[in-house]
Amino acid sequence: MANISNIDIARAIYLACKDNIGNKPSFLKDVVKFLARRRFLYRAKDILLNLEKIIHEESGTIVAKVKSARILSEETKREITHSLKKLYSAHKVLYKKSMDENLLGGMRIEVNDEIIDLTVKNKVKKLQEYLTRKV
Repeated sequence: MANISNIDIARAIYLACKDNIGNKPSFLKDVVKFLARRRFLYRAKDILLNLEKIIHEESGTIVAKVKSARILSEETKREITHSLKKLYSAHKVLYKKSMDENLLGGMRIEVNDEIIDLTVKNKVKKLQEYLTRKV
Protein backbone atom coordinates (compact mmCIF):
# COMPACT_ATOMS: atom_id res chain seq x y z
CA MET A 1 0.00 0.00 0.00
CA ALA A 2 1.32 3.44 -0.93
CA ASN A 3 1.85 6.03 1.75
CA ILE A 4 -0.27 9.15 1.52
CA SER A 5 1.63 12.32 2.37
CA ASN A 6 0.18 15.10 4.49
CA ILE A 7 0.53 17.47 1.55
CA ASP A 8 -1.49 15.11 -0.68
CA ILE A 9 -4.23 14.86 1.96
CA ALA A 10 -4.30 18.65 2.36
CA ARG A 11 -4.44 19.16 -1.41
CA ALA A 12 -7.30 16.64 -1.71
CA ILE A 13 -9.22 18.34 1.12
CA TYR A 14 -8.72 21.73 -0.53
CA LEU A 15 -9.90 20.55 -3.95
CA ALA A 16 -12.88 18.66 -2.53
CA CYS A 17 -13.87 21.57 -0.26
CA LYS A 18 -13.58 23.99 -3.15
CA ASP A 19 -16.08 21.91 -5.14
CA ASN A 20 -18.29 21.21 -2.11
CA ILE A 21 -19.08 24.82 -1.16
CA GLY A 22 -22.72 24.35 -0.05
CA ASN A 23 -22.20 21.25 2.10
CA LYS A 24 -19.17 22.09 4.27
CA PRO A 25 -20.30 20.75 7.69
CA SER A 26 -21.12 17.33 6.25
CA PHE A 27 -17.95 17.33 4.16
CA LEU A 28 -15.76 18.19 7.13
CA LYS A 29 -17.33 15.37 9.15
CA ASP A 30 -16.44 13.00 6.31
CA VAL A 31 -12.85 14.27 6.31
CA VAL A 32 -12.51 13.64 10.06
CA LYS A 33 -14.04 10.17 9.66
CA PHE A 34 -11.56 9.40 6.87
CA LEU A 35 -8.61 10.54 9.00
CA ALA A 36 -9.86 8.48 11.95
CA ARG A 37 -10.51 5.38 9.82
CA ARG A 38 -7.02 5.56 8.28
CA ARG A 39 -5.53 6.37 11.72
CA PHE A 40 -4.24 9.73 10.50
CA LEU A 41 -5.68 11.92 13.26
CA TYR A 42 -2.22 12.33 14.79
CA ARG A 43 -1.21 13.99 11.52
CA ALA A 44 -4.06 16.51 11.64
CA LYS A 45 -1.92 19.46 12.78
CA ASP A 46 0.56 19.05 9.92
CA ILE A 47 -2.27 18.46 7.44
CA LEU A 48 -3.94 21.70 8.57
CA LEU A 49 -0.66 23.63 8.23
CA ASN A 50 -0.25 22.30 4.69
CA LEU A 51 -3.88 23.14 3.93
CA GLU A 52 -3.31 26.68 5.18
CA LYS A 53 -0.26 27.04 2.89
CA ILE A 54 -2.26 25.80 -0.09
CA ILE A 55 -5.13 28.21 0.62
CA HIS A 56 -2.71 31.14 0.97
CA GLU A 57 -0.91 30.16 -2.23
CA GLU A 58 -4.17 29.89 -4.19
CA SER A 59 -5.46 33.23 -2.90
CA GLY A 60 -2.18 35.10 -3.45
CA THR A 61 -1.64 35.68 0.26
CA ILE A 62 1.69 35.55 2.06
CA VAL A 63 2.30 35.27 5.79
CA ALA A 64 5.13 37.43 7.10
CA LYS A 65 6.54 36.74 10.55
CA VAL A 66 8.02 40.03 11.73
CA LYS A 67 10.26 40.27 14.79
CA SER A 68 11.22 43.73 15.92
CA ALA A 69 12.63 45.46 18.96
CA ARG A 70 9.76 47.95 19.05
CA ILE A 71 6.17 48.20 17.89
CA LEU A 72 6.05 48.99 14.17
CA SER A 73 4.46 52.24 13.09
CA GLU A 74 1.59 52.21 10.58
CA GLU A 75 3.84 53.83 7.96
CA THR A 76 6.48 51.11 8.42
CA LYS A 77 3.79 48.41 8.09
CA ARG A 78 2.55 50.02 4.85
CA GLU A 79 6.10 50.13 3.45
CA ILE A 80 6.73 46.50 4.38
CA THR A 81 3.38 45.45 2.91
CA HIS A 82 4.09 47.29 -0.34
CA SER A 83 7.60 45.81 -0.62
CA LEU A 84 6.47 42.26 0.16
CA LYS A 85 3.56 42.42 -2.29
CA LYS A 86 5.95 43.56 -4.99
CA LEU A 87 8.68 41.05 -4.10
CA TYR A 88 6.36 38.01 -3.87
CA SER A 89 3.67 39.11 -6.37
CA ALA A 90 1.10 38.78 -3.60
CA HIS A 91 -2.35 40.28 -3.31
CA LYS A 92 -2.47 40.28 0.47
CA VAL A 93 0.03 40.18 3.34
CA LEU A 94 -0.86 38.69 6.73
CA TYR A 95 1.35 39.55 9.69
CA LYS A 96 2.44 37.51 12.66
CA LYS A 97 4.21 40.15 14.75
CA SER A 98 6.35 39.56 17.79
CA MET A 99 8.59 41.65 19.95
CA ASP A 100 12.15 40.50 20.56
CA GLU A 101 13.84 42.52 23.27
CA ASN A 102 17.21 40.95 22.38
CA LEU A 103 17.24 42.90 19.11
CA LEU A 104 19.13 46.18 19.33
CA GLY A 105 17.08 47.65 16.51
CA GLY A 106 15.67 46.92 13.10
CA MET A 107 13.58 43.90 12.23
CA ARG A 108 13.69 40.36 10.93
CA ILE A 109 11.07 39.22 8.42
CA GLU A 110 10.37 35.58 7.59
CA VAL A 111 8.29 34.71 4.54
CA ASN A 112 7.98 31.03 3.63
CA ASP A 113 11.53 29.73 3.97
CA GLU A 114 13.23 33.06 3.33
CA ILE A 115 14.60 35.44 5.95
CA ILE A 116 15.07 39.16 5.40
CA ASP A 117 17.38 40.27 8.19
CA LEU A 118 17.28 44.04 8.67
CA THR A 119 18.53 43.99 12.26
CA VAL A 120 21.23 46.35 13.50
CA LYS A 121 23.34 43.36 14.58
CA ASN A 122 23.29 41.95 11.04
CA LYS A 123 24.14 45.33 9.49
CA VAL A 124 27.12 45.75 11.85
CA LYS A 125 28.28 42.21 11.03
CA LYS A 126 28.11 42.89 7.26
CA LEU A 127 29.96 46.18 7.69
CA GLN A 128 32.64 44.41 9.73
CA GLU A 129 33.02 41.74 7.02
CA TYR A 130 33.26 44.42 4.34
CA LEU A 131 35.89 46.41 6.22
CA THR A 132 38.04 43.37 7.03
CA ARG A 133 37.95 42.25 3.39
CA LYS A 134 39.32 45.61 2.21
CA VAL A 135 42.27 45.61 4.62
